Amino acid sequence: MANYLGEFEIIVLAALVRLGDDAYGVSINDEIESRTGRTSSVGALYTTLSRLSAKGYVRSRLGEATPQRGGRAKKYFEITSEGLASLEQSARVLHGMLGGIAGWPQKAPG
Repeated sequence: MANYLGEFEIIVLAALVRLGDDAYGVSINDEIESRTGRTSSVGALYTTLSRLSAKGYVRSRLGEATPQRGGRAKKYFEITSEGLASLEQSARVLHGMLGGIAGWPQKAPG
């Protein structure tokens, strides 16, 4: 695995998978907070998304401009096939390290 994922990168990629077509800044932050109890700044999220994009794991597109947003468009994000493969590899690595620890689930993910 050439590009190792950090914890927050794993969390962000998992949020993209869960959100599908509705993954934009606010929805990603909300998904992360609701599932992990962890709050993050918008700056930290966008820095991570930019880093994941540079690795080829995330791509973005602009939605339609809306009056509710003052004529600005939402920026939507999606995981690439390379990003999904890296996320799956990271899950296997984590499970391999945590497997065998008393009380840890033994079933491998995916």
